[in-house]
Amino acid sequence: MTEPETPVPWTGPEWDDPALTRLAERLRDAHRRVAPLPAETRRRLIRHLLVITDLAKRDPELAARKLEAFLADFHRAPDAR
Repeated sequence: MTEPETPVPWTGPEWDDPALTRLAERLRDAHRRVAPLPAETRRRLIRHLLVITDLAKRDPELAARKLEAFLADFHRAPDAR
């Protein structure tokens, strides 16, 4: 009779795509910047970020460009701070 194997804890994916990792980090940071805003503004901006997140599943390069445009507008808009 053999002893049962101890499961190895999951340490993340076995592949690493630096571009996707960077996009994920930038999306996370964008959500953190939007979080403290007033509710109405926050909801509107989070919808934009969710669209970008969904796009990243199909076209990460386009999503990265959209996120860049979102962040540029976010930093310029006086009501986004």
